[in-house]
Amino acid sequence: MPQGKNRTLVQTLCLVFVMGGLAWASVPFYDWFCRVTGYGGTTNVAEAGADTILDRTITIRFDANKERGMPWDFKPVQQKMTVRLGETGLAFYEAYNPTDRPIAGSASYNVAPYDAGAFFSKIDCFCFEEQILQPGERVQMPVSFFVDPDLATDRDAKYAKSITLSYTFYEIDLPEEQAALAPRAGADTTDTN
Repeated sequence: MPQGKNRTLVQTLCLVFVMGGLAWASVPFYDWFCRVTGYGGTTNVAEAGADTILDRTITIRFDANKERGMPWDFKPVQQKMTVRLGETGLAFYEAYNPTDRPIAGSASYNVAPYDAGAFFSKIDCFCFEEQILQPGERVQMPVSFFVDPDLATDRDAKYAKSITLSYTFYEIDLPEEQAALAPRAGADTTDTN
């Protein structure tokens, strides 16, 4: 009977490792899937603005969120703007580190309504890039974008009057060189000379 128990143990451990691997791979796979299909409000990425600009306008709303425990202050500089379909827009988000230590962060994004995600194209953005803010540092981060004029003729998306671009910042590990320079929690940083 010991062989049966060992076999069950090995099968259970294999199942745990497979499930752990699938959980680990789900985030990058979902991100890739959303980028390819526009599912979940994921936007397109463009090298330059649109070739055509229509007279029809659409309101772009800007939303900022933080993962629980992220100590930064994070907000859009303006709450909304109106752009013509195909027109390049430029918006800014502001981040501030109120702590006494450097903090690294990265932002993910989405667009609502989901039908508009395939038509919202970012030219330049701070998302998925490592941002490091020193203690007391405040930065403004630009987002350059346009709404594809094809939205006006899409069966589902043509009824959209506004699009919300939402970013969520979350804390990531400091790079090793930055972490080595950061004061350790509880360390005495007063100069005794």
